[in-house]
Amino acid sequence: MSYDAVVFDNDGVLVDTTDYDVLQEAAWRAFEQAGVDDPDPEHVEEVVVGVTPESLSEICSLYNLSVEEFWRVRDRASHEAQREHVHAGGKPLFDDVSTLSDLDLPMGVVSSNQQETVDFLLDHYGVSGLFDTAYGRQPTIADLRRKKPDPHFLEQALSDLDAEDALYVGDRESDVTAAFNAGVDSAFIRRPHRRHHELSVQPDHVVDDLHDVRALCR
Repeated sequence: MSYDAVVFDNDGVLVDTTDYDVLQEAAWRAFEQAGVDDPDPEHVEEVVVGVTPESLSEICSLYNLSVEEFWRVRDRASHEAQREHVHAGGKPLFDDVSTLSDLDLPMGVVSSNQQETVDFLLDHYGVSGLFDTAYGRQPTIADLRRKKPDPHFLEQALSDLDAEDALYVGDRESDVTAAFNAGVDSAFIRRPHRRHHELSVQPDHVVDDLHDVRALCR
């Protein structure tokens, strides 16, 4: 294939995933910071990952919380927890990111993580210069609705890169669907945490690592 740009998901593709208990602890901390000392554990689990505006609204109504304000608190707690996790040696950069250093294509990053977290990770690992654009979410309900598989941020990145025939590399079904929704090809990367994961959608490519992605983009 001849691609004119390549865009990468961040967590699970460029850097390792965050340990679940780190995000879980951040969710507990968010309730505490919002003034809720004894939340239902099921409600805490609801806001760890996979939260939707609808489920968030239902939970906030139970505790008489502002949805927008609580989401800002929760996103801040999650960002700070991930920073601490990285500084403690977690969430490392994958070794094969170095293979992208001389790839002669415009490159970008599109993540459903916070914009602040994406920027921190790329800067912390010294790889921000590899990418011409990078998008994550702002801590708003509007951006929560724009998480993948919504193609919003991917389309923004493609516009920045002036790309028409791009490849999007991700490790989740939502990445494959977001690429389809944006009208570009997808590559599902089988990192160790996705080695036996089964998809209900069909990516254009299945790769083992970024060396395989590089081969696709030559």
